[in-house]
Amino acid sequence: MGAPPAAASRLTPTMLAPGAVAFLTLGVLQAMYGAAFPLFQARYGVGLGVVGWVASAHFLGSAVAPPLAGVALMRVSVRAVVMVSVLVLAAGVTVVALAPTWPAAVGGALVGGLGLGGVSAALNAAYASLGTRAVNLVNAVFGLGSILSPLLVLSLGPASLAWPFLAVAGLALGTLLAARVWGVPGLRPPDRAAAPVQPGLGFVLFALLIGLYVGLEVGFGAWLARHLEALGTARPALVLSGYWAGLTAGRVLTGLLGGRVRPPALVLGAALLAALAALAATRPLLAPGAYVVAGLALGPIFGTTLAWMTRSLPARWVPYLLVSGSVGGILAPAALGLLVARSGTGSIPLALAGLALLLTGVVGLTARVTRQR
Repeated sequence: MGAPPAAASRLTPTMLAPGAVAFLTLGVLQAMYGAAFPLFQARYGVGLGVVGWVASAHFLGSAVAPPLAGVALMRVSVRAVVMVSVLVLAAGVTVVALAPTWPAAVGGALVGGLGLGGVSAALNAAYASLGTRAVNLVNAVFGLGSILSPLLVLSLGPASLAWPFLAVAGLALGTLLAARVWGVPGLRPPDRAAAPVQPGLGFVLFALLIGLYVGLEVGFGAWLARHLEALGTARPALVLSGYWAGLTAGRVLTGLLGGRVRPPALVLGAALLAALAALAATRPLLAPGAYVVAGLALGPIFGTTLAWMTRSLPARWVPYLLVSGSVGGILAPAALGLLVARSGTGSIPLALAGLALLLTGVVGLTARVTRQR
């Protein structure tokens, strides 16, 4: 893969603190809507066919925001984009908390999603430019927030729908305070010695890589429990939780140890391990453990790919990669659903293995195109 990478920047608690608080906030909000569906139904009297609109509005906002953040990063600092986006997020969730009508709540979710997408895009770009360890550590905190979110709804929701979302607004204000006290990392320039011969081709490959990865991550999360149910596995939901816990653990381990391995090699090995885990899941006795291993394998890929890209391309392009990830997250679960309807649940691990092998091939090609001169 060429010469060893330049020494990673020394990470300090104050450098990571703003990102940790921000990604904790994002993780809590991202997982909150599904857990709060019964509260929305009770407050606004909407049915099952309508309550999902609030989550859809949130995800629509989070998908629209990254390209806007990418344009903004060409003109203003990361800190400015983060501060404005956090205020937008806080305003949106406050509207959700206090909305007198259902359309107002949906509108607030859209605004909150815009804020979330802006914060995620700007901070992923900034921490990716610091290296593999930094971006994986802050994304691991996102996973922790997602785990805590249902507990927050369970503890605060019975009093009022407003309290869980006001808690998110409070976390957003904590993010503003952390950014003001400790600052936000700026975008570091790419290593020109590693610049690809064709930057356009390099970006397309990274975008395809991220799209395939997110599709694979969401595909496992959406369908593994259905496969285990068909196998008669006890407590498939517990295995699903293990998968998400494995994903978070993979990011933590990469944040602690990932600086010792070149990003292309780390991403390639992780993608290949995910493919092997999916193949192992075709065996009923191995399937539960294999799905947890798949989560552990997938954990390093997202953040490490962003850090890898910033070595040869401008970090301000990271938000556009997040758009490709949204596309992958939309297409893959639906495509897997069509396959399952035609071929049965036994096709799930094979389809996931095929997608993981395709990802492995794209990783290898990307490594070749972006190889150091």
